[in-house]
Amino acid sequence: METNTVHKLADILAGTKVNYNLPVALLVEMAVKRGEGILTDKGALNALTGKFTGRSPKDKFVVDEASVHDKINWGPVNQPISSEKFQLLQQDVLEYLQSKEELFVFDGFAGADTTYRLPIRVVNEYAWHNLFARQLFIRPSAEELTTHEAEFTVIYAPNFKADPAVHGTNSETFIVLSFEQKTVLIGGTEYAGEMKKSIFSVMNMILPERNVLSMHCSANVGKDGDVALFFGLSGTGKTTLSADPNRFLIGDDEHGWSDNSVFNIEGGCYAKCVKLTEEGEPQIWKAIQFGTVLENVDVDEVTRTADYDSTKYTENTRAAYPVEAIPGAVIPGVSGQPSVIIFLTADSFGVLPPISKLTKEQAMYHFLSGYTSKMAGTERGVTAPQTEFSTCFGSPFLPLHPVVYAEMLGKKIDERDVQVYLVNTGWTSGPVGVGKRMKLSYTRAMVTAALNGDLAKVDYVADATFGVQVPTICPNVPAEVLQPRNTWANTEDYDKQAADLANRFIENFQKKFPNAADIAQAGPKVQ
Repeated sequence: METNTVHKLADILAGTKVNYNLPVALLVEMAVKRGEGILTDKGALNALTGKFTGRSPKDKFVVDEASVHDKINWGPVNQPISSEKFQLLQQDVLEYLQSKEELFVFDGFAGADTTYRLPIRVVNEYAWHNLFARQLFIRPSAEELTTHEAEFTVIYAPNFKADPAVHGTNSETFIVLSFEQKTVLIGGTEYAGEMKKSIFSVMNMILPERNVLSMHCSANVGKDGDVALFFGLSGTGKTTLSADPNRFLIGDDEHGWSDNSVFNIEGGCYAKCVKLTEEGEPQIWKAIQFGTVLENVDVDEVTRTADYDSTKYTENTRAAYPVEAIPGAVIPGVSGQPSVIIFLTADSFGVLPPISKLTKEQAMYHFLSGYTSKMAGTERGVTAPQTEFSTCFGSPFLPLHPVVYAEMLGKKIDERDVQVYLVNTGWTSGPVGVGKRMKLSYTRAMVTAALNGDLAKVDYVADATFGVQVPTICPNVPAEVLQPRNTWANTEDYDKQAADLANRFIENFQKKFPNAADIAQAGPKVQ
């Protein structure tokens, strides 16, 4: 497959001043001078992203090309767009960019393991977007830069508005991936996270074809080299629990698992910073320094201090910084095979055990389910606990059918005899409004016991509804906490709530995976 000409810098940017792989300090200076953001008192660059303060999943498309037509899991996540519409959109975007006085280009990599890394190019209209790319992707050495040839290019024109009638989009906003042209086009939105997640979607396509499981998870490694993976949706504690001062961070969000290693796909972290405090998240707090990109944080125009408690612009405030800013981070982000996998869920119904061990089949089932729950009061209009199922803990970024990833996971668990645990960081003693949130100290103790092997030495009992194995004891955790039914004042109420949640699991799985009956057998059972 020939590399498309958009990868040739001279071809796409003829006559335009190109700022190529600028250092952080210069990008910060230019972003401020161009009015794209302001500096905080800690030297971070705060930018506002306008009406889009998060991803636009309804505006994401994959070009329907012959080489990928039979591979893509078409649907709401991967909406098809024709090659003809893509070519027209690409031509219009390039013409728009060529009218600019100057543009910004970053050449780097995705994938810390050099065997599997993807050379990428990011072309930006904004200096602060280019700074974001530099902080989030893997930065090349001076020697690597001299021989760098992009295999995938992101072209980001936030101020270009698509015409749905002409370009085949749903709105003026677009995120379009072409696997044959090896190009991502982004426009009509200023939310920088679209760059990060687009390349993650690309890696979720190409890594499995090389027998590498791509994963939306964090990863860390102990002092003895034992690797752990943490999967979990927003609000489950993934960042908090993986940022362990007694372990070393490999990465906080995207990883590949090959026959030889677990490796970080990125070179940076994109942390939520709403309600951030030095006491609660000391590693993230200290990582925010000169060159960090803040998104939509409320910053005092006089004192330049950031108010992380404020949700003036959005609750989805973010901080983008290089992974090196985390003390003890593994550089480069490559480590050995995992021995433990942690699935995190925040069950606001209060029925899932605080920790339980899963069989390979149950791991595949819960991986495909990707369950957590939204708590009452956390979002406008949410007045009662609501279930949320995100396939493989990252459904918006999966080009292939989810079962492909689940079967790879099951195979690797078998091959490496990996221990898998489901950890509920949500409620105990009852649902939201009746029970209480699981103590973080208990959760940390349970995760520690899983990682250091203590839970391999205890007895287990099967949960009557979900079938998972629940430990009878765990160091530094009261025994009565381990059995959720025993924590409820009325066990009949527990049984009804457990049956209700189990039915939600079953209905979700039957709807999404009607042809995966063998995996469904590992799910909950309702009498």
